[in-house]
Amino acid sequence: MVKPRGHLLLLGLGLFITASTTSPRAVAGCTSAADACREWVSVAGRPERVLIYRSHPLTVRNDSLRQAIIMVHGGGRTASDSFDTTAAAAFLAKRLDTTMLIAPRFSSSQGACKDSLASSEANWGCEDRQPDTWRNGAGAINDRNLTSFDVIDELLRGLARKDRFPNMQSIVVAGHSGGGQFTMRYAMSSTVADDFGVPISFVVSNPDALVYFDTLRPTTAAYPPNAAIPGYGVAPPSEAFAPYTDAHNCGAFNEWPYGLEKRSGYSAPLNEVTLRTQYVKRNVTYLLGALDILPLANFDQTCPALAQGPTRLARSLAFAKYVNERFRAAHKTEVIAGCGHNDRCLFTSASGLKVLFPESAN
Repeated sequence: MVKPRGHLLLLGLGLFITASTTSPRAVAGCTSAADACREWVSVAGRPERVLIYRSHPLTVRNDSLRQAIIMVHGGGRTASDSFDTTAAAAFLAKRLDTTMLIAPRFSSSQGACKDSLASSEANWGCEDRQPDTWRNGAGAINDRNLTSFDVIDELLRGLARKDRFPNMQSIVVAGHSGGGQFTMRYAMSSTVADDFGVPISFVVSNPDALVYFDTLRPTTAAYPPNAAIPGYGVAPPSEAFAPYTDAHNCGAFNEWPYGLEKRSGYSAPLNEVTLRTQYVKRNVTYLLGALDILPLANFDQTCPALAQGPTRLARSLAFAKYVNERFRAAHKTEVIAGCGHNDRCLFTSASGLKVLFPESAN
């Protein structure tokens, strides 16, 4: 039972403390995407708002939380499923009591996407392969000054507040498939991720495509044969990366969000050197399914994506090699045997748990 404010509580071993007026007793967090676990987030007074699922309130002080995970959904925009998967991972890692779990929903009622929007809910572009969608940090359709990357910036600001979460030691931004694309591009673009004094890491899982810094693209020497389509095999060339040979037939291969040309939204004001420098120095892990080698689940088969490799696995392995060897990044790669294009399989695997729950947040 909670005692009235100011009363002295007698604890074991004869210790006395005064009930805090700013640090309420920790309560059990949400472990499923129920209505009671939803909250609305606004950014810097913008009129539109974003729905999130969270395990604890964002505006209530909590001394027990040591880590936070922001999990970005894929193209289906099923934030509730992403929250449930993250809660399952936290349970397996025995970190439910010390981890803030957050899953934002980037809703869309555009084109093929038919989300039902609440009053003042932000509405983003939907279609993959377009530069002006939530995956790429674009502005909302009903508020172009509010980008999807601004939402993550705002969540990070809140999580790093010492008056609310004084023991926060680690924040992870992660996403699978379309969320993996989002996470990669956010890690490249965010202008605030280094400002909070709390280490932030990024987990890029099974993205359809990534962002190259120049006009080089991988050859078959950039990834192992088992990362290609089954039955597909050619003798690898000597160089892992080379100028893209079909640029005259695929003029958009180096345009945002596949390359740095013609950027829009959050990343547009930043120069290419800044984007490259930020991404190279950030703590990034590519969490990949060894079986993600089939054109399933809205696989991007456009020529800008195919220029990066024949499968999702090949594309991520090649890009990790590219950024580490050519630009001296120290990004890590974890390939999970037995997992395909499945976020639950990846994030609840033994390797996935180690990536999501670093030892520093114990």
